[in-house]
Amino acid sequence: MSTYTLDITKEHCPMTFVKTKIELNKLQKGDVLNVKVAAGEPLENIPKSAAEQGFSVLSVRETEAPGIYNIEIEK
Repeated sequence: MSTYTLDITKEHCPMTFVKTKIELNKLQKGDVLNVKVAAGEPLENIPKSAAEQGFSVLSVRETEAPGIYNIEIEK
């Protein structure tokens, strides 16, 4: 199992999930992608969309930077 990071804090929907899905598709089963997002629409949509696509959302938590969150997704 490997862990990867994707920073999409500067991106806007729908590109946030498009970029997340592209990265998830590159991973092997069991790998984890840590997606760094800004509060708002990406924070609401990425966990929901990832779960709908069959990925496991392991956690969603705020980082030390205000308004920035880390979503941990397992393929």
